[in-house]
Order: sequence, then structure tokens, then C-alpha cells
Amino acid sequence: MKKAVVVVLLVAASLALILSPPGAAIAQEVRSVVVTNFPKVFNISGTVTVEGPVKQSKYVALRDVVVPPINPKDTVRLIQGGIVESDGFAGMVVGLQGQTKGEVYRSGAVGVILLPEEDAIVKVYEEKGQTPFAFELTAGGVSGASPYFASSANRVQVGFPRYRTYFYNTSDKTVTVNLYAYLTN
Repeated sequence: MKKAVVVVLLVAASLALILSPPGAAIAQEVRSVVVTNFPKVFNISGTVTVEGPVKQSKYVALRDVVVPPINPKDTVRLIQGGIVESDGFAGMVVGLQGQTKGEVYRSGAVGVILLPEEDAIVKVYEEKGQTPFAFELTAGGVSGASPYFASSANRVQVGFPRYRTYFYNTSDKTVTVNLYAYLTN
């Protein structure tokens, strides 16, 4: 009895599949877009085009920066490692990683200060050693236990279009450092 019911159901399903009308694919036409100007809020005139994908993120790496032992308070001697272009992005995830050069006898930390590249801020930094609006990232654990070290990945809010990088090293050996920044919106 059960076999007969299964056979009848299979035959009925096969007939329904065979006798059903074929599907049709409908192509959509190109649609026109209308831009409405809101008075005195968003004034748009002329042709509006967007070419290519709009970037939502960007990866920046400053690689192989050699940093000898330098105290972070000695702002005149800090090693300038380059510029991080952050224009157009709201946030950034920053990480620091590196390797020691030789046997470390006095452990310490390696760090980077990201200072906004604005004339007034750079002037205060160069004249008084103060770091307004800067943020700092530190990688501890620079010791003889391992030649490699790394910081945690920190998320910071971007407030300026460009940041200068200044590196320091409180251990007793020179290190090579990589700074990684992933900029997002």
C-alpha cells in the first residue's frame, strides 16, 4: 500500500513538472535618475557622474623604519617615519610590529606618536615638545625572550587629513618597525 502511494505521488510530481509552462526571464531596462535640487541646502548643477567604485577603506603601511634607542620624552631625536594620509576617512585601525637587531639586555617598549600635520600643531611640537591632538601606540615586550614584538590593534577616530609619525624605542637595542593603518568610514 505504501509503495503504491509513493509511486502515485512521484508520477503526479513528474507530470506537474513536465506540463508546467516554461519560465521567462524579463530583462530590466536602463532606468533614468532624476536629481532634485533642494533650495539653499544642496545645490547641484550640471552633470553628476561617479566613475569607478567609491572607496570605503584604504590600507597604509610604513615598513622597515629603523629606530635606535630613544626616550619618548626626547622629542628632538624621535625618528620620523613618514606620513599617513587619512583624508576622507573617519576612523583608523592602527598596529605596530617589529623585530630587534641583536641581543636585548634591557627590555623596553617601542612606540609611535601620530601627530596631526597642521602648521600650528607642528610648531608647538617642534618648539615645546607638546603633542596636541596626537595619539600614541605602544608595543611592549621588547626583550631578549623573543626578537619579535607587536602592539594590539587600536581603533582611533580620525580628526585630521594627514598625520606625521614619530617613533621611539626604550629598549637598549635598535629595532626595525612596521606601522599598519587600515582607514575606514
